[in-house]
Amino acid sequence: MSNHIATTAIIHPNVQLGDNITIEDFCVIGVPFKGYQGEPTVIGDHAIIRSHTVIYAGNAIGHGFQSGHKANLRELNRLGNDVSVGTLAVVEHHIQMGDGVRIHSQAFIPEFTILDDRCWIGPNVVLTNAKFPQHPQAKAQLKAPHIGSHARIGANSTLLPGVHIGHHALVGAGSLVTGDVLPGVIVAGSPAKYLRDVDY
Repeated sequence: MSNHIATTAIIHPNVQLGDNITIEDFCVIGVPFKGYQGEPTVIGDHAIIRSHTVIYAGNAIGHGFQSGHKANLRELNRLGNDVSVGTLAVVEHHIQMGDGVRIHSQAFIPEFTILDDRCWIGPNVVLTNAKFPQHPQAKAQLKAPHIGSHARIGANSTLLPGVHIGHHALVGAGSLVTGDVLPGVIVAGSPAKYLRDVDY
């Protein structure tokens, strides 16, 4: 199999591409970051990276990755297989994603977030990790959300720092999640409250 890389794409040194990868116009792959020490950027087989996507150095991305247009992935993330990052979504650094994670358009995923297998992040969802932004110790005290396997976060929801969303839970659209959500339940509202159990 061969790769299809647009002539306008920029591939930095130390990028390792798998087979059957498509990289569209004006993508930039392997961008060095502050403190960069040659960490490789690895992208597995069968990736489709759509135009204007930027992927920083040090990412390890599994097979079957797809990005929307203008997606942005910062450095040193670990992505499983069959991950999708939608148009204009922003994925910060030091994030762990399992297999089959779906991040939809214009979502924001802050550093240190954990996204377990096959969780679903709807469009315009915002996860947060700084309890007191711009506090002198804010960077040292970051605590990002942890989204359990198969959990779903509805469009336009906001999750506050450090919340844990249990596996198979569902957060209704437009919710403000201020505390942990148990596995297998539906919550919604501002602040989000228990509605009922998920009907499997």
